[in-house]
Amino acid sequence: MKKAFWLLTGIAAGLVIAKQLDENPRAQAVVDDAAKRAKDFGAAIAEGFRERETELASAGVPAAKATSKATGTASKAAPKKTSTASKAKTTARKSNAAKPANTATK
Repeated sequence: MKKAFWLLTGIAAGLVIAKQLDENPRAQAVVDDAAKRAKDFGAAIAEGFRERETELASAGVPAAKATSKATGTASKAAPKKTSTASKAKTTARKSNAAKPANTATK
């Protein structure tokens, strides 16, 4: 029931916004400005991507290898690193296991 409520609320909000855009030229100008900025942002991202591809191509580095180096991932799994705390726990368990249990009571 909640999903149907939110669906109907979204449809109603969309209709109200569409009506506002039709009636209010300032609202339309705001939407147009936001759309223009979004397109400019997307164009800047695409341009940067193309520039980076060109840099990598001129350096002779295949794109897949350059990406894995940049993100720090590798094709082979890295060895598992053990923290100092877990090493201390393991050492403590080993040393406690070697000691005989104290069965004498006073």
